[in-house]
Amino acid sequence: MLDHSSLCMKRASAAIAAFMLYPLSTFADPQAGAVREQIDAIRQQMQQMQKTYEQQINALEQRLQVMEAEAQKSTDTDIGVPQPAPETPTAAGSGLQIGVSGLFAAGGSSVGNDELESLQAGAHDPNQNGFTVQNLELTLSGTVDPYIDAQANVILQIDAEGETVVELEEAFFTTRGLPSGLQVKGGQYFTEFGRQNPQHPHVWSFVDQPVVLSRFFGGDGLRSQGVRVSKLLPTDWYSELYVGMQNPKGETVSSFLNAAGEDIGGFTLIDRDPRNFSDLLYSARWLNGFDVSDKVSMNVGVSGLWGPNASGNNTDTSIYGADLYLKWQPVYSQRGFPFVSWHSEVLQRRYEAGDPGDPNRQTLKDWGLFTQALWGFKPGWVAGLRAEYASADGDDGTDPLRDTRKRLSPNLTWYPSEYSRVRLQYNRDWTEHLSDKTVDSVFLQMEFNLGSHAAHKF
Repeated sequence: MLDHSSLCMKRASAAIAAFMLYPLSTFADPQAGAVREQIDAIRQQMQQMQKTYEQQINALEQRLQVMEAEAQKSTDTDIGVPQPAPETPTAAGSGLQIGVSGLFAAGGSSVGNDELESLQAGAHDPNQNGFTVQNLELTLSGTVDPYIDAQANVILQIDAEGETVVELEEAFFTTRGLPSGLQVKGGQYFTEFGRQNPQHPHVWSFVDQPVVLSRFFGGDGLRSQGVRVSKLLPTDWYSELYVGMQNPKGETVSSFLNAAGEDIGGFTLIDRDPRNFSDLLYSARWLNGFDVSDKVSMNVGVSGLWGPNASGNNTDTSIYGADLYLKWQPVYSQRGFPFVSWHSEVLQRRYEAGDPGDPNRQTLKDWGLFTQALWGFKPGWVAGLRAEYASADGDDGTDPLRDTRKRLSPNLTWYPSEYSRVRLQYNRDWTEHLSDKTVDSVFLQMEFNLGSHAAHKF
């Protein structure tokens, strides 16, 4: 577009120059003075046109530079390329950003609320017939000083009994500008395991949490208090290694020292506290990003978790996972459309149940996967399809968290702008623990973002 405009400007400039050099003798006649006045007036008009044209060209060039920079930043963020640190603030604590995100759903199912709640095990899932306030999130973030950034997320929900629940979801700091590609993160935060778990509900591509993540990580996702270190590796592609340790106790670490009295695989959990550093929850993740072509980007990651569990005094859990993300987008697009993306994760859990010497001691083995594809077929419109499977060893047909489950979920999302969305989703569930082996559910979701909360990627 700008090349054509530049060519037009050059042609206009040449025409102006030729006209200005045109011999005045051509107009020699008794009214030569009047003609010269007309020539001067035309020259002034053409010079003004040339100036205006140049201003428009410069404005378009500046706009193009900004758009190219934004597009490159969006692409780098999407494939995991680390972003440069923001400019150093002039004063400590400057640049505080405040945002509010609201997530609401309405829907119905072929089963009652009790059965629906066992199917929709995520804490932010719409899990009742009627209306659900899935999440109201207050986000505070900013640069503390030249050395650290900080973020806090406080969420509010209304449960099935109509009570308001307030929770500190995340509150953490991250360092800025450490040498050798190092970064330290500390506080209360989502564990960086796979691609989906660290995401907040307002950026999910579907209205509910994948089944296998609800089973392994609990309804609120895997998060706890701790510290992690990441390092950019010296490779020709983007490659980053994360290593962390967190407290292993609480409802948000359900595969580890979950709340006493809960049951996993027929074992009632005891009140077990971590005794030393070996009883903490350890995590590791290796993430790699590639440009397959000028239109296709890819992320590949592997993750691991190791920590104690509360089925005994000397029992442990390990979880492993692999994730893949591919995205196709043409070089020239409108607001990020069209695009096609594919995201898949597979997880396996090994859960030691019962202390050594316990006659009922066994090792529970569970696994599951989900794969989902999104098609942004026109600006503001995205069609999605997700398939899921989860299973466990042994006869667990009556356990809603260990029976064999399958789910298929098509949806359609409309983004009126970057700060709001409307989503319609249908779930077909196949399950063992319910008398109705197949369940049909439909949900309509609405979201808004206020303030400086990050906009959706287009």
